[in-house]
Amino acid sequence: MSFSRTTLAATVTVSLLTAAVVTASPPAVADSNLVASRSGDVVQQGLNRLVKDDKFPGVLAAVRDRDGRSRNYTAGVADLKTQAKMPVDGQVRIASNTKTFVATVVLQLVGEGEVELDQPIEKYLPGLVRGKGIDGHNITVRQLLQHTSGLPDYDQDVAADYLPVQHTYFEPRQLLDLALAHGAASAPGTEWSYSNTNYIILGLMVQKVTGRPLGEEITKRVIDRIGLKHTYWPATGDQTIRERHPKGYWLTAPGRPLVDVTEQEPSMAWAAGALISTPSDLNRFFAALIGGKLLPPAQLDQMLTTVEAPDAGPRGASRYGLGIQTFTLSCGGFAWSHGGDAPGYETRNAITPDGRQATIAVTTLPTTLQTATHVEDAVDTALCQ
Repeated sequence: MSFSRTTLAATVTVSLLTAAVVTASPPAVADSNLVASRSGDVVQQGLNRLVKDDKFPGVLAAVRDRDGRSRNYTAGVADLKTQAKMPVDGQVRIASNTKTFVATVVLQLVGEGEVELDQPIEKYLPGLVRGKGIDGHNITVRQLLQHTSGLPDYDQDVAADYLPVQHTYFEPRQLLDLALAHGAASAPGTEWSYSNTNYIILGLMVQKVTGRPLGEEITKRVIDRIGLKHTYWPATGDQTIRERHPKGYWLTAPGRPLVDVTEQEPSMAWAAGALISTPSDLNRFFAALIGGKLLPPAQLDQMLTTVEAPDAGPRGASRYGLGIQTFTLSCGGFAWSHGGDAPGYETRNAITPDGRQATIAVTTLPTTLQTATHVEDAVDTALCQ
C-alpha cells in the first residue's frame, strides 16, 4: 500500500488478526547498535536520534555529498527479536517512490507520441473511469500524474484496517472500483489532492498502450536501462523481500505492540507503490532522472513543472510536478523528491540541483507527525551539512 500524506501522520488502530506481535513495547536498542559518530558526523548523529529518541527499530541511509562522495549509514537493528544488525544498503519497500518510476514511463510514452498529456484518460481507457461526479472525458493524463484529477483515494478503504488484508491479493480494477464508489472528491483541475487512485489508472493506461505488463515496462524502460541492480517489481503473489533487508513493523497505536509486517501482499499498492529497492539504488534513479538520462528535455521540463501542493509532507507545503515534488531546504533553495510509505517502511529522499542526495528509510509505519517530521529533518541535515 502507498499511503496518502494524511494517512502518514495518523496513528491507526487496527486488529491484530494475522501478524505476529513483537513485544508489548519496542525494546530499547542497545547503544552498541547506534553507530559512533565519525568526527562528529551530523548525519549519523541524526540517524542515532531517530532510533534512540523516536524509537524507530532501524534506519538505513545513503548520502552523496557536495564533493560527489557517497556513504551508507545504518542505525538500530534489523530485527527486534534477534537484535540482528542492520544490513548496509538493505532492500525496503519504497512505496510511493514507485509513482516517479511510473510517471517516467508515461512521459517516455509521451515522447514517443503514444500518449498526450492533455488528452482525457477516456481516450486510452474508454468507459473505465466512471462514478458519481466522475467522468473520464473530463480528466486528463496530466491531472492524474499531478494529483489534480479530483479522484478519491482508495487507501481510505484499506489503510484504516490494514492487518486483515495484509496477505490479500487485489486486482488493479478492484482498487479502482473501491475509489470510484466514493464519488468525486472535487472537480478535475480545481485543487491538488494526493490520491493513489490516479496512479492505478496510469498503470492501467501504460498496459493498454504498450500491450505489456506494467512491471515489465518499468523494468525495461527504467530499472535495466540505468542498471539498478537491487530494484525490482515483485512477481505476482511474491510477498517477500528478496535480498538482505530489515524487518518492517506496523504501529497499531502509541504504546501498543509493534507488528511484524515484513511479508505482505504488494498488489494493494501496484502502480501506486509496489517497488522494492535500496537507498543507494533510489539515489541512482533520481540522479539519472534529474540528470536527463531517462527523459528527453521536453518531457523532463513537463515533469518538473509544478503546482502548489499544500500538506504534501509533514514539514509543510511543497510543490508537485508529474510524479515528483519539491523539498524545501533549511539552508536555502529546494531539492527534488517524492518519498514513500508502505506498511512497515517509510522512505524519504531528495536530490539538489547541484547533485547532493540523501535517501533515508525507517522501519515503522504509521508514524506520528512529529517522528515523520524528524525523518525529513534528517534528510535536510544530510543535504545542508
